[in-house]
Formats: sequence, C-alpha cells, structure tokens
Amino acid sequence: MTEMRHAVPLLALAAALGGCMIGPDYARPQIDAPQTFRYEEKDARELADTEWWKQFGDPVLDELIKEALASNKSVQIAAANVEAAAAILTQTRSGLFPQVGYQGNAARQRISVRNATSLPQTVPNPQTAYEALLGASWELDLWGRIRRLSESARANALATEEARRGVILSLVASVATSYLQLRSLDYQLEIAQRTLATYAESVRLFELQFKYGQISQLTLEQARSQYEAAAAAIPQIERDIAQTENAISLLLGRNPGAVVRGKALTELALPGVPAGVPSQLLERRPDIAQAEQQLIAANAQIGAARAQYFPAISLTSAFGSASGQLSNLFSGPARVWSYAGVFAGPIFTGGFISGQVAQAEAGQRAALFNYQAVIQSAFADVENALVSREKITQQVEAEVRRVKALSEYARLAQLKYDGGYTDYLTVLNAQQQLFPAEINYAQNLGQKYNALVNIYKSMGGGWVDRADALAPQPAPASSPFAAPIPRRDAAGSATAPAGAP
Repeated sequence: MTEMRHAVPLLALAAALGGCMIGPDYARPQIDAPQTFRYEEKDARELADTEWWKQFGDPVLDELIKEALASNKSVQIAAANVEAAAAILTQTRSGLFPQVGYQGNAARQRISVRNATSLPQTVPNPQTAYEALLGASWELDLWGRIRRLSESARANALATEEARRGVILSLVASVATSYLQLRSLDYQLEIAQRTLATYAESVRLFELQFKYGQISQLTLEQARSQYEAAAAAIPQIERDIAQTENAISLLLGRNPGAVVRGKALTELALPGVPAGVPSQLLERRPDIAQAEQQLIAANAQIGAARAQYFPAISLTSAFGSASGQLSNLFSGPARVWSYAGVFAGPIFTGGFISGQVAQAEAGQRAALFNYQAVIQSAFADVENALVSREKITQQVEAEVRRVKALSEYARLAQLKYDGGYTDYLTVLNAQQQLFPAEINYAQNLGQKYNALVNIYKSMGGGWVDRADALAPQPAPASSPFAAPIPRRDAAGSATAPAGAP
C-alpha cells in the first residue's frame, strides 16, 4: 500500500499535464477567394446536391453510372486505401493506452563443477527454473507527442477518405463524358453513313449517264472521289466508337466490349447549370478537403517533432511467479512483482531532433502552398467549365445555322445542275462543305453536353454523397480498439478538430 501511495502523485501529475501539447494548433488559413465567378450563369439553379446525371433523361446512362460505382476497380482500391489509413491511425494512437503483455520461461541448466566455484550441497546441479510474468508499460504523453502523431494520422486518414470521394467524383463524370462522347460518335456515324448512301446513289446514276454519253468522265470521277472521301471517314469513326466502348467498359469494371445504347444524342435533355459561389468550393470539392487534411497532418508533425526535446516518461510494472519446480509455480511464496518509473531525454543529438523539426516545418509550408494551389486550381476549373459551356452553346447555335445554310446551298446547286445552268463542280463544292459541317455539329453538340458535366464535376456538391452511397464502402474495423473510418460530419466538413486523438 505504501508503494501505491507513492505512485498516486505521479499518476495525478500525468493526468494534470495530459492536456499539454507542444506545437501549433491548426487554424484554417485565410483564403483570397473571389466573390463571384466571371462567367456565372444568370439562370443557375440549386442543383449541386442532386443526382445530375439523371437530368439527361437516359435510363441507360443511369444504370452505367450505378454499375461503375459498384464495380470500378479504382473505387475499390481507394476504399482499401482508406482501410489501410484507418489501421495506421489505430496503430499510432495505441501509444496513448497502457501496453500489457505476458512472458513465460522454462529453463534447465547444469554448472560445471570443475570451472565453477564450489557449490553448496543445498544447491541442486543441474537447476530448473520456471517463470510466468504479466507485464505492463505506459508512456505518459505529457508533451503531446503521441497525440500529435495521432492527430496527423487521423488527418491523413481523412485525406485518404477525401481522395476516395475524389475518385467517385471523377468516375461519375468520366462515365457520363464517355457515354456522351459515344452517342456523339454514333450520331457522326449516322451522318457519315447517310451521306455515303447519298453519294453512292449519285455515283450509280453518273455511271449510267457516262455509259450512255450524257456526262464526261471528269464529272464521274468527281462523284467517285466525293464518295470515297465519305467512305474513308467511316472507319475512323468506327475506330473511335470501339475505343470509347472499351474505355467505358473499363470504367464499369468489365473486360473491353460493346456498350448498350439509350437515347440518341439529339433526344437527351439538357441539364440545368448548378448555382454556386467560390467560397462553397472549400466544402464541396474533395480535392480541396484532401489538401486541407494533408495540411493538418503536416502541422501536427511539427508538434510531434518538437516534443522530442522534452524527456519521455514511462511507467513499467510486472507481476508473476518464479519457482524451481513447476508444481510450485503459482504458490504464494513464488510470487514476484516490480514497478518502476523511467524518464529519458536528449542532451546532445548532433542536430538529429532539430533536423526533424526543420523537416516538419518545411513539410507544413509545402502543404500550405499545395492547399492554396489546389484552391486556385479549383476556381480555374469552375471558370473554365462555365466559359466553355457558354461559348460552346454559342458555337453550336452557329453550327446549326451553318448546316441549314449549306443544306440550302447544296439543294439549290443540285437544282441548277439538273437544269443545266451550272457544272457538277458547284454541286460537289456545296456537298463537300455540308458533310464536314454536319460532322462538326455532331461533335460540338456532344461537347455542349460534356460542358455541363464538367461544371458539375468542378463544383462538386452533395451529389458526391449520393454517388458515394452506391459505391463500395471501407470495411469497418472488427477490433473494439480500432479507430473508426474517418468520414465527413453531418455538416459536410472533413476538418479534424485540433488536438483530436
């Protein structure tokens, strides 16, 4: 009991100093964010928290995204990375708790009588010894080194979780973009095949006219060259279709192969533009949240490094039995016990600790600059997506007018040629301009839809949570002492409180 009374003040001191933590607490840096986006949409709506891909009105696209979220290999890898980060957090914070272990020994030894001093007759030779001990040790985290390391590990785990959410964000956008590109290529193929059929009919008629001397071979060869130009475009489009299908299959977690189609490109609905302001990106975008968690982790490393300047204090104890006979091992006289307090600190390390502190401080500065760069990049992503959507819409409208004018031009040129008022070169020139104009229109129409996808991707939002619900989740830890998988709180914030273990 006397020993216990001596130990109580030491434990009380440890508890009193338990809140002391060396190093700077994290505070979110001030961000110079613009008040509005330069190309902000006037008719933008609050759609950032909706499953925006369903606004296209294509059930096939909805199913493809659902399958990709369930089976994509990158999402599964990201989930496994979160589990690994949570395990590292469990491992790191284990130092906050007493470490209890056991040990057992059984040995038999004979001492050489010739080389040893004379043994008393009461001492057996050879000797047998048995020992069973239960030991415990506990490092008192007076300066917060372990708590800072735990804070850093927790922030790294949260950063890994945000990286997983970033994979989900990119995956949904990639599936939608690839599918819209596929439907655009299908539309281009339809135009090319329709044009080729028209040219083929012209060649057939000209061959008959040439056979009966009604046209020259020059006119026939002009028609044939036009036909072959359209024919050459089809294999290129078919190649792009096959490669896009293979890309979508990989996103779905499948082997490369064909992809089912839903509505045609011209039948898809046009989603609305989501509303948002620059400051909302700090909470919406997973990459920004990831960069902030990396900054929190680097900030905590400074305290962990500085704590090494102070002494480390540990308590150790052992309780067990030792006996020369196994039958007496657990009897009262065989009982042994011990407890001790140990402290150790540095005097001269040749710059080892100061080097670690300098490294941690430099890492924190690098993480801060990275955080600022990611935010600026996010602002640029939204600006680029908004201006792209605005300008591609204007371009598509111009393409529609151009195709309409060239279609009328080709019709009038054909009428003049049929009436004998012009040569076939005029018709050929009109048709040669119409075909690429129609292809450009199909390409730009697909880009118009993709511009909206990029806006949703760049702004982030609550839709990532809805997509996340369809994706594989990191497996919960089975051990009661394991750290839970770090997730965003109900407000959508991923920021760990300063000093949290």
